Amino acid sequence: MNALLARLAEYRGEILISILETGIMMVNSLLAALLVGLPIGTLLYLARPGGPYPRPMLHRALNVYVNVVRSVPFLLFVVALIPVTRWLVGTSFGTTAASVPLAFVAAALYARFSEQTLLDVPEQTIELARSLGAGPLQLIGLFLYPEARSGLVLSLTTVTISMVSYSTIMGVVGGGGVGDFAIRYGYQTYEYDLMYTMILLMIVAVMLIQGAGTLTARLIDKRAR
Repeated sequence: MNALLARLAEYRGEILISILETGIMMVNSLLAALLVGLPIGTLLYLARPGGPYPRPMLHRALNVYVNVVRSVPFLLFVVALIPVTRWLVGTSFGTTAASVPLAFVAAALYARFSEQTLLDVPEQTIELARSLGAGPLQLIGLFLYPEARSGLVLSLTTVTISMVSYSTIMGVVGGGGVGDFAIRYGYQTYEYDLMYTMILLMIVAVMLIQGAGTLTARLIDKRAR
């Protein structure tokens, strides 16, 4: 134990940097999930056949994007996206560059999850909105999101946990992060206690994220009142 604590103290700076790098990637990907994924998921719900505002071509195009991004193995997706990453941020190396493929995946995942959550909104809610003369934005902001808010929070929690897992792969493009630290300073140097410590750190982080998401969803769930 003393030897492990000594190594943790020795690598304290690198550990803090890896946590910061993971944090940056997480924030960027979750912003993409909220700002891009949620609107896409909402459009998928609204534009679907039989939906409130059917738009077959729009629904098909968005559905293709979501399915393609979710179906490609993540490591291959990261490599395939390097030209796009370089075009967007000017480089394909570093934490900012690593955030690009994570953002694409987070948006696609949350789009699908949010669509499925909105599909659980009772049809009576849509009928009520229509009877009151609600327009598209009013339908979304006053009826759909308030009704589905608990499920949307739980879906975002699931996406967040997935991003924690995906971020461990970003060392292949120099993204750094806790997973990259565990590989370089733990596995590759045969200091397995460091590697297991980083794994434990990620397990604790995932448990905290899940607990916070579940608690938040329960607090805002009007059905529980």
